[in-house]
Amino acid sequence: MKRSVKEIAEAVGARLVGDGSVTVDGVASIASASPDDLVFVADEKHLAEALQSSAGAVIAGEFAAASSSNKPRLISAHPKLTFARAARWLQEQSSEKTPSKVNSGGVHAMAVVSPSARLGAGVLVEARAVVAERAEIGEGTLIGAGAVVGSEVKIGSGCRIYPQVTIYPGTTIGDRVIVHAGAVLGSDGFGYVRDRDGHYEKFPQVGQLVIEDDVEIGANTTIDRGALDETRIGRGTKIDNLVHVGHNCQIGEDVVIAAQTGLSGSIVIEKSVVLGGQVGIGEHARICEGVMLGGQGGVLPNKVLRGKGVAFWGTPAKPVREYLKQLAALARLGKK
Repeated sequence: MKRSVKEIAEAVGARLVGDGSVTVDGVASIASASPDDLVFVADEKHLAEALQSSAGAVIAGEFAAASSSNKPRLISAHPKLTFARAARWLQEQSSEKTPSKVNSGGVHAMAVVSPSARLGAGVLVEARAVVAERAEIGEGTLIGAGAVVGSEVKIGSGCRIYPQVTIYPGTTIGDRVIVHAGAVLGSDGFGYVRDRDGHYEKFPQVGQLVIEDDVEIGANTTIDRGALDETRIGRGTKIDNLVHVGHNCQIGEDVVIAAQTGLSGSIVIEKSVVLGGQVGIGEHARICEGVMLGGQGGVLPNKVLRGKGVAFWGTPAKPVREYLKQLAALARLGKK
């Protein structure tokens, strides 16, 4: 459904310059845009390219306000964020106006839903999905093809559980959570006790996994339940593909974790932390609020990284400046 750029500007809080009657129905890159698309420009050097493109309208910073172009511009202090919000708003408007399976809900004939499960209005359960005993699924949630929702799982409203996701019994998921294909949530943690003969016996893994609102979890990511207590993923956290979160981890709000990162058990990640790709963190470590840990960084067990806004790198992780100085010193020693 096409919407006018005036409506979009009002919805996302941008200032409109130009013809507000122009309509669009999607978003695109500058190179691939059509007249029905909205594009964004984060810096002035790409403005001319955007204005000369086929796009119907451009979201840009204050630097675009004085342009003589006839193309409508939505002026924002943060163009990329405004673009993301505009894309979401357009999608929401489209889903409200266009009948869809997700809105109407329904259980596919090839799905299996326990009679004791509770499904809210508009829930869609696709083919070969399984919803077990006493599971609760909130309004408007999608359960994708082949997904498994275990007994007594609670899933909030507006969630997207994509194909082949497995959610173990007792897991709790908040509202508007996105879980991509192949993820496994609430599986047993890696906990064993060694006897005198060197044999390993399984330590109880009877805790829970709690995922708060607005979390996104990437494809083939695995998150273990707590051993005796709980693993918790805080509101708004975004986890990439192929990440592993061990048992008893406590991840705060608005954390970002990039692909192939591995977290051992009982780690605390405080709010607004950023972890780069292939980061490895040992058990019982703590990453304090606002820390940034670069790709392939390593944190030893029981260590604490402090410093809001401080970037760490290396193994064992150190502030970037210190780490680079040490690398330079080693290089000089090598030449000698």
